[in-house]
Amino acid sequence: MQNLVEMRNITKKFPGVLANDQVSFAARAGEIHALLGENGAGKSTLMSILTGLYRPDAGEIFIDGRPVVFRSPRDAIKNGIGMVYQHFRLVSPFTVAENVILGLDEPGLILRMPEIENKVAALSESYGLKVDPKLKIWQLSVGEQQRVEIIKMLYRGARVLILDEPTAVLTPQETKELFVTLRRMADRGHAVIFITHKLHEVMAVADRITVLRGGRAVGTVEKKATNPTELARMMVGREIAPPPPRTEIPSGQKVLELNNVQAMGDKGLLALRGVSLTIHAGEILGIAGVSGNGQKELAEVITGLRPVQSGKVLIKGQDYTNRSPRDIIEAGVSHVPEDRLGTGLIPGLGVPENVILKEYRRPPISRGFFLNPRAARERSEELVKRFQVKVAHLDLPVKLLSGGNLQRLLLAREISAQPSLIVAVYPVRGLDIGATEAVHRLLLEQRARGAGILLISEDLEEILQLSDRIAVMYEGQIQGILPAAEAHLEEIGLLMAGIKKEEQPA
Repeated sequence: MQNLVEMRNITKKFPGVLANDQVSFAARAGEIHALLGENGAGKSTLMSILTGLYRPDAGEIFIDGRPVVFRSPRDAIKNGIGMVYQHFRLVSPFTVAENVILGLDEPGLILRMPEIENKVAALSESYGLKVDPKLKIWQLSVGEQQRVEIIKMLYRGARVLILDEPTAVLTPQETKELFVTLRRMADRGHAVIFITHKLHEVMAVADRITVLRGGRAVGTVEKKATNPTELARMMVGREIAPPPPRTEIPSGQKVLELNNVQAMGDKGLLALRGVSLTIHAGEILGIAGVSGNGQKELAEVITGLRPVQSGKVLIKGQDYTNRSPRDIIEAGVSHVPEDRLGTGLIPGLGVPENVILKEYRRPPISRGFFLNPRAARERSEELVKRFQVKVAHLDLPVKLLSGGNLQRLLLAREISAQPSLIVAVYPVRGLDIGATEAVHRLLLEQRARGAGILLISEDLEEILQLSDRIAVMYEGQIQGILPAAEAHLEEIGLLMAGIKKEEQPA
């Protein structure tokens, strides 16, 4: 089969980083080609070169066997290359059709919108991308907005379609629909490049897989000739240990109760609308849902970072509604926030200062009104060693640490306080397989110790693997709470889309 696009010996350097090191990559017409690798492996940089956002320091690009040079994304689009980004580039007040033609020279001074709408409708019908060209973007679901991005590229004549982590914002049902669409496009002669780090998605949809590690291409394999274990080994360069077995722990006391909690979001609208749930000691309650359905506000209400409008927050039976973060920390609540460097750690300070942030008032860290630097340093050295945080020097700003080491440091501080409740928000987002494995192990160890854990994640596999019960959020409400052992992806997906259990088909 002919290569539709080929990249040979691509090298790209940024200050202090070799992002791509002589990478060669080719995608054929009629195939879905997965570009697999950990975060930071160089996947997005390579595709940004192919779409004209970056220019390579060395190497060549070929389309249909002829060499091309892209000076801008417009050059790439003219050569039939389009990309759908993880964060959509759509104008909310505009209609679908208006977004599709935005930036094109073609309509000229006179817009014949009925003509354009008919063309967009025919294109969407042809590829099974159901969306009304007259609707405004703000009226569409996330899955429909993604379809608009794909239609935009097809309208511009894209023969090579690149999708960057396309399932991150979709329910399981929407993911299945996307995979059907991608297969239809490949069957019509397009080359589909699928950037991901999720092995199960690769095995579900790809024909061939190229694995990047540390900015280099490790190899390209046929899906039929490989398996998830082999792909994981290629990604990280070593065997991945299976997760530790999850032992049954007798349900302990209630460490958290939320009773009909309501809270406002940042936009001045209700973000939590009557949320009620409980977490027991030795239990992980997973919160599933498409991002933006109240998960962030839920974590902030529990940890004292957001006021409650009505309802109660009880910690170990005591009312902590609208108490200060300090009071809630003293009550034994640890918080692993979504934003590691903005909320969790202070980027410009070293390890000791970050380690003692929550215990600087207590001996041996404090001596009356003064800090004990030696005690702070000893505490830091102990945690760095115990949690295997790789750091060149304790006094270097923590912003220089990798994502995995930042998360280990944050968990080291939060877990070492022996909390009775841990609120963990997207604890492995952006981490590689090795770092993810370490974080999951730490959370399961805390569960075995008897801590209650609220786990907020967008990865359903992670939630199913770690949780005892799963609560599904939609538009600020709990749609249902299921025992993890009895939960099915289909059922969770429907709840994530706002269809309650009693409304679901048998």
